[in-house]
Parts: sequence; C-alpha cells; structure tokens
Amino acid sequence: MSNGTLTINLNAIKENWQTLDSISKNTVETAAVVKANAYGLGAREVSLELAKAGARKFFVATAEEGSEIRKALGDSVNIYIFSGHMAGKSSLIEQNYLIPLLNSPEQNIRHHQNLTNHPFGVQLDTGMNRLGFERSDFSEFLELYKEKKPELLMSHLACADDINHLQNEKQLKAFIDMTSEIECPLSLSATGGIFLGKQYHFDICRPGIGLYGGMPFEKAKSVVGLSLPVIQTRALVPEETVGYGATWIAHRPSLIATLSTGYADGLIRAMSGRAVVYANGKPCPIAGRVSMDLITVDVTHLTDIPEHMEILCEQQSIDQLADEAGTIGYEILTSLGNRYDRRYTGG
Repeated sequence: MSNGTLTINLNAIKENWQTLDSISKNTVETAAVVKANAYGLGAREVSLELAKAGARKFFVATAEEGSEIRKALGDSVNIYIFSGHMAGKSSLIEQNYLIPLLNSPEQNIRHHQNLTNHPFGVQLDTGMNRLGFERSDFSEFLELYKEKKPELLMSHLACADDINHLQNEKQLKAFIDMTSEIECPLSLSATGGIFLGKQYHFDICRPGIGLYGGMPFEKAKSVVGLSLPVIQTRALVPEETVGYGATWIAHRPSLIATLSTGYADGLIRAMSGRAVVYANGKPCPIAGRVSMDLITVDVTHLTDIPEHMEILCEQQSIDQLADEAGTIGYEILTSLGNRYDRRYTGG
C-alpha cells in the first residue's frame, strides 16, 4: 500500500566516509561496511558512490552480498565476507574473488581444501563470543598462518559505542596479544572504535552505521528522509477510539490523519503511541497502534493538513526515532521496506 518516498543522500554518505577517514592517520585505510543492502539503503548505489570517494575495501555479511558488490564495482576493490567460508559457497567465493574471514577450525579446513591458493582473512574472538577463532583454536593454526599469510586479521568490539566501557581495553589487549606473531594487515575498529583513539585503528578501519548517519558518529550528515502520504482525515467526537485494541481515546473533538505506511514498511509496532511524525516541522503524535499498512496521527492542532508528512527529517534522525521505539538506529534503517519509492540525490 505504501507510496511513501524514501530519500537517500549519496553525497552525505560520501562526506561521512571522508570525515571518518580523516580521523585516522594517512597510513590507516578506511574501508566501508555495506552488508544488509548497505543497511537497507541500496548496496549497489552506495558502493558505487563510496568507490568514487576512494574506498577500496568493502565488507559484507554473506558471499551472495559480496557477489552483488563485485558486479557493481568490478575487479578494482577487495570484498571481505564476515560469515567466512560457509559450506557450499566455495564456487561463489572463487568466481567473485571474495575474501572470506575464516571464523573457525572447520572453516579453515574447508577453505584450504577447496580453494588452496585463494586469499583469506581470519576473524578472532577477543571477548564478544559471537564469531571468530578463540585463542586456543587460533594458536593451533599459528604456524600455518605464518606461512600462508592472511589478507587480514580482524576482530570486533562489543562496546565501542561506550567510550568508557572497560571491555574496550580488554579487547584491545587481547587483539594485540593474539596478532603479535603474524605480520599482516590488522583491523579492530568499526564506527565506534574510530572514536576510541588511534591505538584502536591499526591498518584498516571499517565504518558501517556512521556512513549512514547513525550514532555514535555525532557529527554525521543526515542521509535519509522519509515522507508519508496522507490517505484520509476524519473528525472524532470525545470518547471515540482509534485503531486496533481501541487504545487511543479522544478526550476532545479531534482530527485524525491516516498515513500510508506501517510495520510491513519498517515502522515497527513499538512506535505505537510513542513516536511522532512532522507536518511542515510541527510534531504530530501517532495515535493508537501501528498496523501493517497504516498509521494514524493526531493532527487536531494543525491549521492545514498537508498531503505528506515526514517521519525521518531535519527534526527527527534515525536514532531519535529509534529511541521512541525502544530500539537502535540500525534496526530503523535495515527495516525500511521495499514499498517506498526510493529517490537518490547527489552522486
């Protein structure tokens, strides 16, 4: 149903990458994380713009995502796969010259049996307990990796968005200890780690959410705007209710606008009765529950009802909207649905 318009500013993405790149030393390379369709914003369009800006290393979650980036960018970039060398993916990895980041002894065996001379990286678990070799497993393959040098040794910080969290220093120390005997490029920091200081930068930084305007990059340029069409308005008398469950009750003569969007389009149900949309800069609270295709908004205080209202705009960032929904900006971005008309600016 939704014919809302999602505007994506490619120039802002490029400028965010350039700003993050400027924070580290000239000897540190800044990559770009474009997994999950570039956080929902279009992997092809975003990757092309970042490549024009100077990015030469791209990180994705799966081999299939890597294949799409290779089609878009050709042979001039390196593409790393966070999930590593999964079963059944050897041909896809080889054909698209992808670099799997091996996460376990099993993946190491699979890679060196199936693609003996193909490049690879290694992901280390320094305390997040999610992906990567644990210290004991990694030590068993140390001699192999000294001989067949990985393209990259990397790990991931669990608490980088909290500059004072003790886990950051623990993981930094663990990463230094685990990589001290191998000479190859190192990477520890995503967006949050870039702001922890140069000791966290090593050879490659790999920002993700910061490219797309999200925290903890406080000075990021806003990247997305979302405009929603008004389908209908209706007048209510006191005691009438709105939406499923009759959770919103009119306590005065009220005017309700119904907008074409819903949780099928990524505006999650947790926004019900909490988030606001904007009409020419004026806040209008969501009235009642978000449904699959529709949201209802209290516009009683407006003099004129516009044809469209905004939910991501100058007045409300992805993180501000996320706060109202009890989630994070990542989820807001990656949930934005396919029914929106997408309009790219800049580039």
